[in-house]
Amino acid sequence: MRKKNSSPTMKDVALEAGVALGTVSKVINGLPVGESYRLRVEEAIQKLDYHVNSYAQGLKANKTYTIALLIPNTSNPFFAKLVHHINTSLLRRKYRMLLCTTDYNPKMEQEYITITKQNKVDGIIGLTYNPNLHLEENIPFVSIDRPMGGHIPCVASDNFAGGQIAVEKLADLGCKNVAFLRIGSSLEGEPNKRKAGFENGCLLRGLSFSEKILQDNDPLSEFENFFREHLSDGKLEFDGLFCVTDYLAYKTIKILAKMNLRVPEDVQVIGFDGVQAFGDGDYLCSTIVQPVPDIAEMCVELLLQETMSTKPPLICLPVSYAYGGTTKE
Repeated sequence: MRKKNSSPTMKDVALEAGVALGTVSKVINGLPVGESYRLRVEEAIQKLDYHVNSYAQGLKANKTYTIALLIPNTSNPFFAKLVHHINTSLLRRKYRMLLCTTDYNPKMEQEYITITKQNKVDGIIGLTYNPNLHLEENIPFVSIDRPMGGHIPCVASDNFAGGQIAVEKLADLGCKNVAFLRIGSSLEGEPNKRKAGFENGCLLRGLSFSEKILQDNDPLSEFENFFREHLSDGKLEFDGLFCVTDYLAYKTIKILAKMNLRVPEDVQVIGFDGVQAFGDGDYLCSTIVQPVPDIAEMCVELLLQETMSTKPPLICLPVSYAYGGTTKE
C-alpha cells in the first residue's frame, strides 16, 4: 500500500491498472501494447495523478530530453513565431526547450554554449550572429539562416527566390523603377541572397533599380535622405520598393507618410518574413512569407537524427507571396 502523501510510482500505477510493471513502462514510453491495456494504464495514471520522473528517465537513457534554442529576442514577431513552432515541434516529441535570448550579442552566444554544455542538453538550434562561435563537438547543432560549415546543417528559406518573387510581383503590378532597401548585420548568411534575387529579377524583367544598404547601427533617417535624393516635384522616382524585412517595410511606410507619399498609390512596398498582426491576423504589409512552421519542424527533425554526417549542409524551403495592403491589387 502506498504511504499517505507520498508521490505515486510506476508500481502503484501497475497495481491500480491490474497490469505488469513492464506494460506501464511501455505505455509511458510510447511503445505498442494492447488497446485495453493502454486505456487501463492511462486511466490509472490520471486517477493517481502520476507524473513521469523525466530526470530519472533521462539518466537511464543518457538523455535530458532538453534542446536549447539560441535566438536574438522574442520581441521581434518573426523570432517569436519561430520560438513558438520550435517549442511545439519539440513537445510533440516529448522534448523540452531551453530558451536562450542573446540580443545579437556574440559574447552572450558563446556563454550560452557553455551553459548548455553544463546543463547537458541533447542538442542546440541556433540563429546566431557570432562568426567565430565555438561549438562543442559532442553536442548536435542545427543553424538557422547561417551556414557554419563542417557537419552542421543549416535550415533557411529560399531567400534568392523570395527576392526574385518580390520583383516579379512589383513588375506585374506595373512598376518600372524599383529600389532595394536593407538594414542589418554584415555577417554572411542566407538572408543576404534576397539582394541577389532582387537584382536577378530586375534584370529578367528589364526594370531600372537602385539599392540603399545600411548597417545595424546606422540611423533610419538615411533612408529618408535617400528618398529625398530621388524626389522631383514631390514625386518619388521609384514606384516600387522591396524591403529586406517586414519591420523595415513598416518603418519605410512611416518615412514615406512623413514625406506625404502614399502607399500603395504613389509607391508600392513589399517586405519579407510574413509577419501577421496578433500572430495570425492580417499581414502587416504585402510580403514574402517564410514557412516558419516548416523551418521549425525541419530544424528539430535534423537535430534529433542519430547520424550528423548524413545531414545535408543546407536546406532551403520555399517561400510565397501574400497581399498585405501595400501593393495595388
